[in-house]
Amino acid sequence: MQPLKQRPQTALILGANGRFGQAATAAFAGAGWRVLAQVRRAPDAPLAAGAQALALPLSDTAALARAAAGAAVVVYAVNPPYTRWNQELLPLARQGLDLAERLGASFMLPGNVYHFGASMPAVLTEATPPRPSTEKGQLRLALEEEVAARCARGLSAVVIRAGDFFGVGSGSWLDLIIAKDIARGKLVYPGPMDLLHAWAYLPDLARVFVEVARQRQALAAPGSLCHLHFAGHSLTGAELLDALVQAAPQVGLQPQHGFKRTRMPWWPLQVAAPLWPMGRELLRMRYLWQVPHVLDGQAMARALGALPGTPIQQALTESLRQLGHGETRPQSLSLSA
Repeated sequence: MQPLKQRPQTALILGANGRFGQAATAAFAGAGWRVLAQVRRAPDAPLAAGAQALALPLSDTAALARAAAGAAVVVYAVNPPYTRWNQELLPLARQGLDLAERLGASFMLPGNVYHFGASMPAVLTEATPPRPSTEKGQLRLALEEEVAARCARGLSAVVIRAGDFFGVGSGSWLDLIIAKDIARGKLVYPGPMDLLHAWAYLPDLARVFVEVARQRQALAAPGSLCHLHFAGHSLTGAELLDALVQAAPQVGLQPQHGFKRTRMPWWPLQVAAPLWPMGRELLRMRYLWQVPHVLDGQAMARALGALPGTPIQQALTESLRQLGHGETRPQSLSLSA
């Protein structure tokens, strides 16, 4: 008699239309999970094979809980507009936490470095104390404190902290500023060229979420909160631009006179800030480009073992392709390393 085939576990991705949400949906589906992708509207791109869209608002906890009954993990990939964090960040996160509690599922949150503040040390470990110096940093700290409070009531949760996202479409510093004019032979960097900055290639980060979900019972039992740092790529500005120059020919970008490298001027944002909310927000977070910082991934390596990472040149090449440079790529995401 043939043994019964084990049913795949279910992952609920909240905010699956976002860049990290798309990457997480593809990574979990590619690893054989049953994936439910919560979206407010029809998916922006075709979902990965094995994923099912749930076009339900995050606020409808009861309907989402019914649709996602049996989900083992809830991946919180929701990110409100940068200028509306004050109004939306905590209320939306509380809805996601309510849902995870109702499902009895593990809650998984991508963290960032904001709550370490402008006085952060160069190397950030899980033991580095939070010292937020901006309103956004205070909000992110409040979010993680809310997660910890829910864990004290029995929730299982993991916060995986990462650097600046890149890859999987547009919406990052890489495509909006640094490589915005790469087709015209121009690269622009927002800070000093000799300072280290933490980056996270989203397909790699998403694969880490899958592995943490697989090992969640050992990492975060009910009533516990686990913090892990994803090292990603730590690069100086010069190293990042060097890697972009090496990646560019792979997508057909070879300017006749080479690439011009410049520093991004901040004064236009200072002039526009009084009338431009986004400009004000970017100026408040400028310190991230003036303070060197890397994420120490040793604890994650000890917990998960060796995980494959995409070399920076390959990651940048794929990112440029997804931005429309070089050969045409399919709409659906491919997370093969």
